[in-house]
Amino acid sequence: MLVEEIMKKEIVTVTPMVSIADTMRLMESKKIRHIPVIDANRQLVGIVTLNDIRDAAPSIFRANEHLEDLEKPVDSIMKKDVITGHPLDFVEEIAAVFYEHKIGCLPITNNQKLVGIVTETDLLRTLVELTGAHQPGSQIEIRVPNLAGKLSDITSIIKNRKANILSVLVYPDKKDDQFKILVVRLQTMNPTVLIQDLKLSGYDVLWPNLPGVSL
Repeated sequence: MLVEEIMKKEIVTVTPMVSIADTMRLMESKKIRHIPVIDANRQLVGIVTLNDIRDAAPSIFRANEHLEDLEKPVDSIMKKDVITGHPLDFVEEIAAVFYEHKIGCLPITNNQKLVGIVTETDLLRTLVELTGAHQPGSQIEIRVPNLAGKLSDITSIIKNRKANILSVLVYPDKKDDQFKILVVRLQTMNPTVLIQDLKLSGYDVLWPNLPGVSL
């Protein structure tokens, strides 16, 4: 999946000389936590986060002091070294960028111009959709040897039961790198018979560990 499929294209922005106070009011009215700062050519020059605003605002114990600080331009507090993405980046790649740099949003640029933005919420929603977790169904976790063809074998077993696969995730077995864990989400509410088929085929079903379904 490409970034352009999940990014927000209607972006709330400010220019560098907008005051901190106006930026704060805009964030409150739009209920957002990040605002890209752009120049007259729509080129990205910075980004302001809710934490930046809070750091610049007077303490709640001295709310009426130094109010003139809030009239300073937003470019006095914005981050200028901004990590960006491209519309044709893969979602998995930008998820790794979020994880590595511990950021809450990623402006998306094309030819140096701002064309979109992706937030943590967008990534979470995409993960839910990709895994099918928002649809009724069942999840099965299977421990398999880290060998070619195992996924094909398991999907054949599922096909024989005419079950529809919503998603498949694969991650390494932390206890033994010679194995991996397959997480299969199915469009069925009762996977009991399928679990029995998997166990009869010699597969180690970790979840669900249903009573009465054992060998």
